[in-house]
Parts: sequence; C-alpha cells; structure tokens
Amino acid sequence: MSGNRRKAFLVTAALMGGAMLMTACQDTDAASDAAPGGGAAQGSASAPPSAGAAAPSGSPTATATATAKGTKDGAGSGADTGDGERKPVGQVCGANDISWSTRSETQAGGYILVIAKAKPGITCVLPAAHPTVAFGSDGTEAGPAEQAVGKQITLSGNTTAYAGVNPKSTGANGGKELDSIIVAVGDNDPDPVSLPVATITVDKPVVTNWHTSPKDAVPSK
Repeated sequence: MSGNRRKAFLVTAALMGGAMLMTACQDTDAASDAAPGGGAAQGSASAPPSAGAAAPSGSPTATATATAKGTKDGAGSGADTGDGERKPVGQVCGANDISWSTRSETQAGGYILVIAKAKPGITCVLPAAHPTVAFGSDGTEAGPAEQAVGKQITLSGNTTAYAGVNPKSTGANGGKELDSIIVAVGDNDPDPVSLPVATITVDKPVVTNWHTSPKDAVPSK
C-alpha cells in the first residue's frame, strides 16, 4: 500500500471510530435518562406536593390536627357527660374564698355562731361536713355536735352558711380561757383563718355541720 493510500485509510478509520464512539455515548445517556432512579425520574418523585393539597384522611398529619369532641382540648374542663359535652364541676370552698364573721348566742347555754358568705365574684361549695375549728396554741379541735352528716351548700351571692360552736360541752369547772378560734374548711384547707370572739372557756368543744338557717346550727349542750 502506498504512503498516500495508507494515510487516507487511517484518517477514514479514525473518523469512523469517532463516530461510533459518539453514537455509543448518546445511546448510554438515553438509557440512563429512561431508567428508574435516573435524573429526570428522580426529580419528579421527590417534588414536594402542592401547598393546597389536602392530606389523606388517614394520614398522620390529618390525625394530629384533628381534635375529638368531648376531650379536654375540644370542650373545655369539667365532667364528661358521655355525649361529647362537659358539665361544670363546682369548686370546693377554701377559707380564703369566704367572708367570715362570728356572733355570740345565749341559746342552749351559750355558743358561738360562725357565719360564712362567699366573697364577691366567687361561687364555691361547702362540703357535707362540719368545719374544722381549733382553739388555743395547742390546737384543741372541736368534735362533731351532730351524728348525721349534713348537706353540701353552694355559696354564691347572698347565700349564707351557719355553724354553731359550743366551746365547753362539759359541766365540770375549769378549762382554757381564750379569745379567738381558728376555722378552716376541712382538715386539708391550706388557709385557715383566726376569728375573734369574746372571752370563752374551752373544754371538749363541739361544732355543728353547715346549715343554711341559723336556728338549725344550735349545738347540743
């Protein structure tokens, strides 16, 4: 083969090889684009959903944002009535919810009438039990003057509750001379109050339950 023909053959072979290589590259790129997980398909799968699209009803997002009717968040506090509503529960009175006063009475040998009214704007419930009444620095506590349990009383507005305290239920001489009593709504009341009274002799004191009428709050001797 002459020099010129050999040179022409090499140039032609090089051109054909280059063309075949370019074709193979193009085919490879096309196959890559069409394959699952390729660049175009991958971009389509990871695209975020439209901002206005609603979440499926069973999705975690829908579940997290739903509030069931009758729950504390959905219907407020109170006792669940079972039909998706709640009934308000009365607040138990504390001594600091009440305006207190006392009055000395001569009936039944003399006793102290404790008078309780709710402070303005407060509605609370006195439990069906006698108030806790204590005397002196040693905390001598009054026992129950009634065998039966009383009724709870809701204090609000002008509603008034009365309890009668007999500071000396014994007929013996002697006792402690005091001029104040400590009153609380139950043993767990955190804010008992000290109420002034006339000088009294204390010996085995007793106290009645709460009553809505002062004549029902006369303690037995």
